[in-house]
Amino acid sequence: MKQKIKIWIKNYVRNFTISNQKVTEWEEPLIGFASASDPLFLKLKTVIGKTHKHPLELLKNANTVIAYFIPFKEEMVKTNEKGRISSKEWAISYLETNDLILKLNVMIEEKLKILGYKSLGMLPTHNFDKKRLISDWSHKHVGYIAGLGNFGLHKMLITDKGCCGRIGSIITSAKIDPIKKREKVYCLHYYNKSCSKCVENCKFGALTLEKFDRHRCYEICLENAKTYSNLGFADVCGKCISIVPCSFKNPVISKL
Repeated sequence: MKQKIKIWIKNYVRNFTISNQKVTEWEEPLIGFASASDPLFLKLKTVIGKTHKHPLELLKNANTVIAYFIPFKEEMVKTNEKGRISSKEWAISYLETNDLILKLNVMIEEKLKILGYKSLGMLPTHNFDKKRLISDWSHKHVGYIAGLGNFGLHKMLITDKGCCGRIGSIITSAKIDPIKKREKVYCLHYYNKSCSKCVENCKFGALTLEKFDRHRCYEICLENAKTYSNLGFADVCGKCISIVPCSFKNPVISKL
């Protein structure tokens, strides 16, 4: 079952189009699996907030959470390296990848239904409290629990293919062996204090060595959304991760 789901996801991403046209190009996704009864899901109610949902609150017979990371191609990320506002390409990639995740989840739900399992694909974004900016379902934390990677100074999940991309997730009644969580360090700052490039990249004061101001960060995201309102609601920034040592890989590996 695990291998079958990996093939479904990889093939769907590889062949995805939007009305026969798309701007975004993606690398092959990474796929992880977590037990819905993993105690870390309950711990998220403390780490993130009491409104964060447990898999069993969303699907009563949940056994597994599937998480996947869809990496952006390097060429697109480079367009977002300079300037104050996000690049148009970055905004489009955000919107197109959200569309991809929605449709990919529907495909997985349908295939698992044929096999006799119930599933629930989670929304890719905008599932958060607009005042507190606290998510009811954090894909980043779910990705960590599912073994996709570990967190960086920039609060993003760093995977073996970096942090520039989008994470999607699905809850299912199918029982699939979980992947071991990545306890190893993926961030050079946490490894040996040799990097704080993400802090340097944030010119808005939202990210510092001491803290992350989520409200200031989202103010910038909303500025970009206004700039690209003709494209859709692209509340993005991404400057902190464009371009840094962990953009496309786990940079700590080369140090070991």
